[in-house]
Amino acid sequence: MKDQTTHELIYRLEDRPRFTEALFAAIQHLMAIFVAIITPPLIIARALQLDQETTSFLVSMALFASGISTFIQCRKFGKLGAGLLCVQGTSFSFISPIIAAGFQGGLPLIFGTCIAASSIEIVLSRFLKYARKVISPLVSGIVVTLIGLSLVKVGIVACGGGFGAMEDGSFGALRNLGIAFGVLILIVVLNLSKNKYIRMSSIFIGLLVGYLFYAFTGDISFAGINELGTITIPIPFKYGLDFNFSSFLAIGFVYIITAIESIGDITANSTISKEPVEGEVYMERISGGVLADGINSGIAGIFNSFPNSIFSQNNGLIQLTGVASRYVGYFIAVMLLILGLFPVVGHIFSLMPEPVLGGATLLMFGTVAVAGIKIIATQNIDRHAMVVLAISFSLGLGVELMPDILKHFPESIKSIFSSGITTGGFAAILSNVAFNLIGKKED
Repeated sequence: MKDQTTHELIYRLEDRPRFTEALFAAIQHLMAIFVAIITPPLIIARALQLDQETTSFLVSMALFASGISTFIQCRKFGKLGAGLLCVQGTSFSFISPIIAAGFQGGLPLIFGTCIAASSIEIVLSRFLKYARKVISPLVSGIVVTLIGLSLVKVGIVACGGGFGAMEDGSFGALRNLGIAFGVLILIVVLNLSKNKYIRMSSIFIGLLVGYLFYAFTGDISFAGINELGTITIPIPFKYGLDFNFSSFLAIGFVYIITAIESIGDITANSTISKEPVEGEVYMERISGGVLADGINSGIAGIFNSFPNSIFSQNNGLIQLTGVASRYVGYFIAVMLLILGLFPVVGHIFSLMPEPVLGGATLLMFGTVAVAGIKIIATQNIDRHAMVVLAISFSLGLGVELMPDILKHFPESIKSIFSSGITTGGFAAILSNVAFNLIGKKED
Protein backbone atom coordinates (compact mmCIF):
# COMPACT_ATOMS: atom_id res chain seq x y z
CA MET A 1 0.00 0.00 0.00
CA LYS A 2 1.22 3.46 -0.82
CA ASP A 3 2.40 5.72 1.96
CA GLN A 4 -0.29 8.31 2.57
CA THR A 5 1.21 11.73 3.04
CA THR A 6 -1.69 13.88 1.87
CA HIS A 7 -5.35 14.06 2.76
CA GLU A 8 -6.38 12.44 -0.56
CA LEU A 9 -8.09 9.07 -0.29
CA ILE A 10 -6.72 6.00 -2.02
CA TYR A 11 -9.99 4.12 -1.49
CA ARG A 12 -13.31 5.89 -0.91
CA LEU A 13 -16.25 4.56 1.06
CA GLU A 14 -17.71 2.19 -1.54
CA ASP A 15 -14.42 1.15 -3.17
CA ARG A 16 -13.22 -2.43 -2.71
CA PRO A 17 -9.47 -2.66 -2.07
CA ARG A 18 -7.53 -5.74 -3.10
CA PHE A 19 -7.54 -8.51 -0.48
CA THR A 20 -3.94 -7.89 0.65
CA GLU A 21 -4.47 -4.13 0.96
CA ALA A 22 -7.74 -4.54 2.85
CA LEU A 23 -6.11 -7.08 5.18
CA PHE A 24 -3.12 -4.80 5.86
CA ALA A 25 -5.39 -1.82 6.59
CA ALA A 26 -7.55 -4.00 8.88
CA ILE A 27 -4.51 -5.20 10.86
CA GLN A 28 -3.48 -1.59 11.48
CA HIS A 29 -6.97 -0.77 12.78
CA LEU A 30 -6.88 -3.89 14.97
CA MET A 31 -3.56 -2.85 16.52
CA ALA A 32 -5.03 0.57 17.34
CA ILE A 33 -8.11 -0.83 19.10
CA PHE A 34 -7.16 -4.22 20.54
CA VAL A 35 -5.84 -2.95 23.88
CA ALA A 36 -8.72 -0.47 24.20
CA ILE A 37 -11.25 -3.32 23.78
CA ILE A 38 -9.74 -5.70 26.35
CA THR A 39 -8.80 -3.09 28.98
CA PRO A 40 -12.32 -2.24 30.33
CA PRO A 41 -13.22 -5.88 31.12
CA LEU A 42 -9.81 -6.35 32.77
CA ILE A 43 -10.29 -3.23 34.93
CA ILE A 44 -13.85 -4.17 35.89
CA ALA A 45 -12.90 -7.76 36.68
CA ARG A 46 -9.97 -6.65 38.87
CA ALA A 47 -12.10 -4.08 40.70
CA LEU A 48 -14.77 -6.71 41.44
CA GLN A 49 -12.08 -9.32 42.25
CA LEU A 50 -13.48 -11.86 39.80
CA ASP A 51 -11.71 -15.20 39.33
CA GLN A 52 -9.35 -16.00 36.45
CA GLU A 53 -11.86 -18.05 34.47
CA THR A 54 -14.54 -15.35 34.59
CA THR A 55 -12.03 -12.61 33.69
CA SER A 56 -10.80 -14.65 30.71
CA PHE A 57 -14.36 -15.19 29.49
CA LEU A 58 -15.22 -11.48 29.80
CA VAL A 59 -12.16 -10.53 27.72
CA SER A 60 -13.11 -13.07 25.03
CA MET A 61 -16.69 -11.82 24.91
CA ALA A 62 -15.53 -8.20 24.66
CA LEU A 63 -13.66 -9.09 21.46
CA PHE A 64 -16.58 -11.17 20.16
CA ALA A 65 -19.16 -8.44 20.83
CA SER A 66 -16.92 -5.81 19.21
CA GLY A 67 -16.74 -7.95 16.08
CA ILE A 68 -20.54 -8.10 15.83
CA SER A 69 -20.88 -4.36 16.53
CA THR A 70 -18.27 -3.35 13.96
CA PHE A 71 -19.91 -5.47 11.26
CA ILE A 72 -23.34 -3.93 11.93
CA GLN A 73 -21.95 -0.36 11.80
CA CYS A 74 -20.02 -0.94 8.56
CA ARG A 75 -22.55 -3.15 6.77
CA LYS A 76 -25.64 -1.04 7.61
CA PHE A 77 -28.98 -2.86 7.74
CA GLY A 78 -31.76 -0.50 6.64
CA LYS A 79 -31.72 2.36 9.14
CA LEU A 80 -29.40 0.47 11.49
CA GLY A 81 -25.72 1.42 11.26
CA ALA A 82 -23.70 4.35 9.94
CA GLY A 83 -22.48 2.58 6.80
CA LEU A 84 -18.98 4.01 7.32
CA LEU A 85 -15.67 2.43 8.33
CA CYS A 86 -16.72 2.73 11.98
CA VAL A 87 -15.05 0.41 14.46
CA GLN A 88 -16.85 -0.30 17.73
CA GLY A 89 -15.42 -1.60 20.95
CA THR A 90 -15.90 -1.72 24.71
CA SER A 91 -16.37 1.80 26.04
CA PHE A 92 -14.23 3.26 28.83
CA SER A 93 -16.99 5.72 29.71
CA PHE A 94 -19.07 3.10 31.53
CA ILE A 95 -16.34 1.69 33.79
CA SER A 96 -17.14 3.71 36.95
CA PRO A 97 -20.94 3.17 37.00
CA ILE A 98 -20.47 -0.50 36.00
CA ILE A 99 -18.06 -1.09 38.91
CA ALA A 100 -20.54 0.65 41.25
CA ALA A 101 -23.34 -1.62 39.97
CA GLY A 102 -21.06 -4.63 40.35
CA PHE A 103 -20.49 -3.86 44.02
CA GLN A 104 -24.26 -3.70 44.50
CA GLY A 105 -25.34 -6.81 42.62
CA GLY A 106 -22.45 -8.43 40.74
CA LEU A 107 -22.45 -9.39 37.07
CA PRO A 108 -26.23 -10.11 36.88
CA LEU A 109 -27.00 -6.50 37.86
CA ILE A 110 -24.35 -5.14 35.48
CA PHE A 111 -25.60 -6.99 32.42
CA GLY A 112 -29.30 -6.58 33.22
CA THR A 113 -28.93 -2.84 33.73
CA CYS A 114 -26.69 -2.34 30.68
CA ILE A 115 -29.20 -4.13 28.44
CA ALA A 116 -32.15 -2.18 29.87
CA ALA A 117 -30.37 1.20 29.74
CA SER A 118 -29.33 0.68 26.09
CA SER A 119 -32.97 1.47 25.26
CA ILE A 120 -32.22 5.11 26.24
CA GLU A 121 -29.71 5.48 23.40
CA ILE A 122 -32.03 3.62 21.01
CA VAL A 123 -34.88 6.06 21.75
CA LEU A 124 -32.51 9.03 21.70
CA SER A 125 -31.39 8.15 18.15
CA ARG A 126 -34.89 9.02 16.96
CA PHE A 127 -34.84 12.50 18.55
CA LEU A 128 -31.27 13.65 18.01
CA LYS A 129 -32.03 17.18 16.82
CA TYR A 130 -33.91 17.89 20.06
CA ALA A 131 -31.45 16.11 22.35
CA ARG A 132 -28.50 18.13 21.07
CA LYS A 133 -30.17 21.31 22.36
CA VAL A 134 -30.09 19.91 25.91
CA ILE A 135 -26.83 17.88 25.76
CA SER A 136 -24.76 20.71 24.31
CA PRO A 137 -21.03 20.42 23.47
CA LEU A 138 -20.29 22.22 26.77
CA VAL A 139 -22.23 19.57 28.73
CA SER A 140 -20.62 16.75 26.72
CA GLY A 141 -17.15 18.18 27.38
CA ILE A 142 -17.82 18.44 31.13
CA VAL A 143 -19.04 14.84 31.35
CA VAL A 144 -16.17 13.43 29.26
CA THR A 145 -13.69 15.31 31.47
CA LEU A 146 -15.35 13.94 34.61
CA ILE A 147 -15.24 10.41 33.16
CA GLY A 148 -11.48 10.72 32.61
CA LEU A 149 -10.79 12.27 36.02
CA SER A 150 -12.89 9.70 37.89
CA LEU A 151 -11.07 6.86 36.13
CA VAL A 152 -7.64 8.17 37.16
CA LYS A 153 -8.28 6.69 40.62
CA VAL A 154 -8.81 3.26 39.03
CA GLY A 155 -5.50 3.63 37.19
CA ILE A 156 -3.61 4.68 40.33
CA VAL A 157 -5.00 1.70 42.29
CA ALA A 158 -3.71 -0.62 39.55
CA CYS A 159 -0.29 1.11 39.59
CA GLY A 160 -0.02 0.37 43.31
CA GLY A 161 -0.78 -3.32 42.76
CA GLY A 162 -4.57 -3.41 42.82
CA PHE A 163 -7.07 -4.35 45.50
CA GLY A 164 -5.29 -7.65 46.14
CA ALA A 165 -2.15 -5.72 47.09
CA MET A 166 -4.23 -3.61 49.49
CA GLU A 167 -5.22 -6.79 51.30
CA ASP A 168 -1.74 -8.35 51.54
CA GLY A 169 0.03 -5.09 52.45
CA SER A 170 2.11 -4.75 49.28
CA PHE A 171 0.12 -1.84 47.86
CA GLY A 172 2.38 1.00 46.74
CA ALA A 173 5.53 -1.15 46.89
CA LEU A 174 8.45 0.41 45.03
CA ARG A 175 8.57 -2.56 42.62
CA ASN A 176 4.92 -2.04 41.65
CA LEU A 177 5.33 1.70 41.18
CA GLY A 178 8.63 1.32 39.32
CA ILE A 179 7.15 -1.10 36.79
CA ALA A 180 3.95 0.95 36.39
CA PHE A 181 5.79 4.18 35.69
CA GLY A 182 8.37 2.37 33.57
CA VAL A 183 5.53 1.20 31.31
CA LEU A 184 4.03 4.70 31.30
CA ILE A 185 7.35 6.34 30.34
CA LEU A 186 7.98 3.75 27.59
CA ILE A 187 4.56 4.46 26.09
CA VAL A 188 5.16 8.23 26.19
CA VAL A 189 8.58 7.87 24.51
CA LEU A 190 7.16 5.61 21.78
CA ASN A 191 4.25 7.99 21.31
CA LEU A 192 6.70 10.79 20.50
CA SER A 193 8.21 8.77 17.63
CA LYS A 194 7.96 10.17 14.10
CA ASN A 195 7.12 6.66 12.86
CA LYS A 196 3.31 6.44 12.69
CA TYR A 197 3.29 2.66 13.18
CA ILE A 198 5.34 2.89 16.37
CA ARG A 199 3.00 5.62 17.65
CA MET A 200 -0.08 3.51 16.90
CA SER A 201 1.47 0.50 18.64
CA SER A 202 2.88 2.38 21.65
CA ILE A 203 0.36 1.14 24.21
CA PHE A 204 0.51 -2.42 22.90
CA ILE A 205 4.34 -2.42 23.05
CA GLY A 206 4.33 -0.92 26.55
CA LEU A 207 1.96 -3.59 27.84
CA LEU A 208 3.93 -6.34 26.08
CA VAL A 209 7.27 -5.26 27.58
CA GLY A 210 5.78 -5.08 31.10
CA TYR A 211 4.02 -8.42 30.63
CA LEU A 212 7.21 -10.14 29.42
CA PHE A 213 9.16 -8.73 32.37
CA TYR A 214 6.75 -10.40 34.79
CA ALA A 215 6.76 -13.60 32.73
CA PHE A 216 10.58 -13.85 32.76
CA THR A 217 10.75 -13.17 36.51
CA GLY A 218 8.30 -16.03 37.12
CA ASP A 219 5.46 -13.86 38.43
CA ILE A 220 3.01 -15.06 35.77
CA SER A 221 1.92 -18.68 35.75
CA PHE A 222 0.70 -20.30 32.54
CA ALA A 223 -0.01 -23.58 34.35
CA GLY A 224 -3.70 -23.84 33.42
CA ILE A 225 -3.32 -22.92 29.76
CA ASN A 226 -3.28 -26.55 28.55
CA GLU A 227 -6.64 -27.16 30.23
CA LEU A 228 -8.40 -24.49 28.21
CA GLY A 229 -10.91 -25.58 25.60
CA THR A 230 -10.23 -25.14 21.89
CA ILE A 231 -13.09 -22.69 21.37
CA THR A 232 -14.88 -20.26 23.69
CA ILE A 233 -18.60 -20.84 23.22
CA PRO A 234 -20.58 -17.58 23.57
CA ILE A 235 -23.39 -18.31 26.04
CA PRO A 236 -26.15 -15.66 26.13
CA PHE A 237 -27.13 -14.56 29.66
CA LYS A 238 -24.47 -16.86 31.19
CA TYR A 239 -24.42 -14.93 34.48
CA GLY A 240 -28.13 -14.10 34.65
CA LEU A 241 -29.84 -10.72 34.80
CA ASP A 242 -30.84 -8.32 37.56
CA PHE A 243 -32.02 -4.72 37.72
CA ASN A 244 -32.29 -1.73 40.00
CA PHE A 245 -33.36 1.80 39.18
CA SER A 246 -30.38 3.67 40.64
CA SER A 247 -27.89 1.71 38.49
CA PHE A 248 -30.20 2.21 35.50
CA LEU A 249 -30.06 5.99 35.94
CA ALA A 250 -26.28 6.10 36.38
CA ILE A 251 -25.53 3.86 33.39
CA GLY A 252 -28.34 5.37 31.30
CA PHE A 253 -26.87 8.82 31.74
CA VAL A 254 -23.56 7.65 30.26
CA TYR A 255 -25.46 6.20 27.27
CA ILE A 256 -26.72 9.71 26.55
CA ILE A 257 -23.19 11.10 26.61
CA THR A 258 -21.75 8.32 24.42
CA ALA A 259 -24.53 9.04 21.90
CA ILE A 260 -23.29 12.63 21.65
CA GLU A 261 -19.69 11.38 21.36
CA SER A 262 -20.76 9.04 18.56
CA ILE A 263 -22.28 11.95 16.66
CA GLY A 264 -18.90 13.68 16.80
CA ASP A 265 -17.05 10.53 15.73
CA ILE A 266 -19.40 9.88 12.80
CA THR A 267 -19.11 13.52 11.73
CA ALA A 268 -15.30 13.31 11.82
CA ASN A 269 -15.39 9.99 9.96
CA SER A 270 -17.68 11.45 7.29
CA THR A 271 -15.38 14.44 6.85
CA ILE A 272 -12.25 12.32 6.49
CA SER A 273 -14.08 9.89 4.16
CA LYS A 274 -15.18 12.79 1.90
CA GLU A 275 -18.84 12.12 2.71
CA PRO A 276 -21.46 14.84 3.38
CA VAL A 277 -21.64 16.38 6.85
CA GLU A 278 -25.04 17.97 6.39
CA GLY A 279 -28.31 17.10 4.70
CA GLU A 280 -30.44 13.98 4.59
CA VAL A 281 -27.66 11.43 3.99
CA TYR A 282 -25.65 12.80 6.91
CA MET A 283 -28.62 12.78 9.30
CA GLU A 284 -29.41 9.22 8.28
CA ARG A 285 -25.83 8.20 9.07
CA ILE A 286 -25.96 9.97 12.45
CA SER A 287 -29.26 8.45 13.54
CA GLY A 288 -28.32 5.02 12.17
CA GLY A 289 -24.95 5.08 13.91
CA VAL A 290 -26.39 6.08 17.30
CA LEU A 291 -29.19 3.52 16.90
CA ALA A 292 -26.55 0.85 16.22
CA ASP A 293 -24.59 2.07 19.26
CA GLY A 294 -27.60 1.33 21.48
CA ILE A 295 -28.59 -1.97 19.87
CA ASN A 296 -24.98 -3.20 19.76
CA SER A 297 -24.58 -2.41 23.46
CA GLY A 298 -27.73 -4.44 24.15
CA ILE A 299 -26.32 -7.33 22.10
CA ALA A 300 -23.03 -7.03 24.01
CA GLY A 301 -24.93 -7.37 27.30
CA ILE A 302 -26.72 -10.47 26.02
CA PHE A 303 -23.32 -12.04 25.29
CA ASN A 304 -21.92 -11.06 28.72
CA SER A 305 -19.94 -8.04 27.60
CA PHE A 306 -20.08 -4.33 28.36
CA PRO A 307 -21.52 -1.40 26.34
CA ASN A 308 -19.88 -0.63 23.01
CA SER A 309 -19.23 2.73 21.37
CA ILE A 310 -17.56 3.98 18.19
CA PHE A 311 -13.80 4.40 18.55
CA SER A 312 -12.45 7.79 17.50
CA GLN A 313 -8.83 6.63 17.05
CA ASN A 314 -9.79 4.78 13.88
CA ASN A 315 -10.65 8.07 12.21
CA GLY A 316 -7.00 9.03 12.44
CA LEU A 317 -6.03 5.74 10.82
CA ILE A 318 -8.35 6.39 7.88
CA GLN A 319 -6.55 9.67 7.34
CA LEU A 320 -3.10 8.10 7.70
CA THR A 321 -3.74 5.16 5.38
CA GLY A 322 -6.02 6.89 2.88
CA VAL A 323 -8.38 3.90 3.07
CA ALA A 324 -11.99 4.81 3.90
CA SER A 325 -13.59 1.71 2.38
CA ARG A 326 -16.22 0.28 4.71
CA TYR A 327 -15.38 -3.19 3.37
CA VAL A 328 -12.18 -3.06 5.44
CA GLY A 329 -14.53 -3.08 8.43
CA TYR A 330 -15.65 -6.59 7.48
CA PHE A 331 -12.06 -7.81 7.82
CA ILE A 332 -11.74 -6.11 11.21
CA ALA A 333 -15.02 -7.65 12.39
CA VAL A 334 -13.99 -11.17 11.35
CA MET A 335 -10.61 -10.82 13.10
CA LEU A 336 -12.31 -9.69 16.33
CA LEU A 337 -14.80 -12.55 16.17
CA ILE A 338 -12.03 -15.10 15.65
CA LEU A 339 -9.91 -13.70 18.50
CA GLY A 340 -12.95 -13.78 20.79
CA LEU A 341 -13.61 -17.45 20.06
CA PHE A 342 -10.14 -18.64 21.12
CA PRO A 343 -9.99 -18.89 24.94
CA VAL A 344 -6.18 -18.75 25.00
CA VAL A 345 -6.36 -15.07 23.92
CA GLY A 346 -8.64 -14.10 26.79
CA HIS A 347 -6.66 -16.19 29.28
CA ILE A 348 -3.27 -14.72 28.38
CA PHE A 349 -4.56 -11.17 28.77
CA SER A 350 -6.47 -12.00 31.94
CA LEU A 351 -3.04 -12.68 33.54
CA MET A 352 -1.94 -9.08 32.90
CA PRO A 353 -0.23 -7.83 36.12
CA GLU A 354 -1.93 -4.88 37.81
CA PRO A 355 1.06 -2.45 37.72
CA VAL A 356 1.53 -3.04 33.97
CA LEU A 357 -2.16 -2.40 33.31
CA GLY A 358 -2.07 0.62 35.61
CA GLY A 359 0.89 2.20 33.83
CA ALA A 360 -0.91 2.04 30.49
CA THR A 361 -4.41 2.94 31.67
CA LEU A 362 -3.27 5.92 33.72
CA LEU A 363 -2.14 7.59 30.50
CA MET A 364 -5.26 6.44 28.61
CA PHE A 365 -7.59 7.82 31.28
CA GLY A 366 -5.67 11.09 31.28
CA THR A 367 -6.23 11.39 27.53
CA VAL A 368 -9.98 10.88 28.09
CA ALA A 369 -9.98 13.89 30.43
CA VAL A 370 -7.94 15.90 27.91
CA ALA A 371 -10.44 15.01 25.17
CA GLY A 372 -13.18 16.51 27.34
CA ILE A 373 -11.13 19.66 27.94
CA LYS A 374 -10.62 20.01 24.17
CA ILE A 375 -14.40 19.87 23.64
CA ILE A 376 -14.91 22.54 26.30
CA ALA A 377 -12.16 24.70 24.74
CA THR A 378 -14.05 24.85 21.43
CA GLN A 379 -16.90 26.69 23.16
CA ASN A 380 -17.25 30.35 23.99
CA ILE A 381 -16.46 30.39 27.73
CA ASP A 382 -18.54 33.39 28.80
CA ARG A 383 -19.79 34.16 32.31
CA HIS A 384 -22.65 31.66 32.11
CA ALA A 385 -20.39 28.89 30.83
CA MET A 386 -17.89 29.54 33.64
CA VAL A 387 -20.62 29.16 36.26
CA VAL A 388 -21.85 25.93 34.62
CA LEU A 389 -18.27 24.59 34.65
CA ALA A 390 -17.74 25.63 38.27
CA ILE A 391 -21.00 24.06 39.50
CA SER A 392 -20.50 20.82 37.56
CA PHE A 393 -16.86 20.21 38.51
CA SER A 394 -17.37 21.25 42.14
CA LEU A 395 -20.30 18.87 42.67
CA GLY A 396 -18.98 16.06 40.46
CA LEU A 397 -15.45 15.97 41.87
CA GLY A 398 -16.79 16.75 45.35
CA VAL A 399 -18.79 13.52 45.67
CA GLU A 400 -16.01 11.58 43.92
CA LEU A 401 -13.41 12.75 46.44
CA MET A 402 -15.66 12.70 49.51
CA PRO A 403 -18.50 10.16 49.00
CA ASP A 404 -19.35 10.28 52.74
CA ILE A 405 -21.04 13.65 52.11
CA LEU A 406 -24.09 11.60 51.12
CA LYS A 407 -24.04 9.15 54.05
CA HIS A 408 -27.21 10.57 55.67
CA PHE A 409 -29.23 10.32 52.46
CA PRO A 410 -31.45 7.32 51.60
CA GLU A 411 -29.62 4.42 49.92
CA SER A 412 -31.47 5.04 46.64
CA ILE A 413 -30.16 8.63 46.49
CA LYS A 414 -26.63 7.62 47.50
CA SER A 415 -26.38 4.94 44.83
CA ILE A 416 -27.30 7.47 42.12
CA PHE A 417 -25.32 10.54 43.17
CA SER A 418 -22.21 8.85 44.61
CA SER A 419 -20.91 8.83 41.03
CA GLY A 420 -19.16 12.07 40.12
CA ILE A 421 -20.12 11.51 36.49
CA THR A 422 -23.84 11.38 37.30
CA THR A 423 -23.80 14.25 39.81
CA GLY A 424 -21.62 16.50 37.66
CA GLY A 425 -23.52 15.57 34.51
CA PHE A 426 -26.93 16.35 35.95
CA ALA A 427 -25.58 19.59 37.38
CA ALA A 428 -24.19 20.53 33.95
CA ILE A 429 -27.49 19.83 32.16
CA LEU A 430 -29.70 21.63 34.69
CA SER A 431 -27.47 24.68 35.08
CA ASN A 432 -26.88 24.95 31.32
CA VAL A 433 -30.63 24.80 30.56
CA ALA A 434 -31.36 27.30 33.35
CA PHE A 435 -28.81 29.82 32.09
CA ASN A 436 -30.01 29.43 28.50
CA LEU A 437 -33.56 30.23 29.62
CA ILE A 438 -32.33 33.21 31.62
CA GLY A 439 -30.35 34.40 28.59
CA LYS A 440 -33.45 34.21 26.36
CA LYS A 441 -35.50 36.23 28.86
CA GLU A 442 -32.78 38.90 29.02
CA ASP A 443 -32.80 39.13 25.19
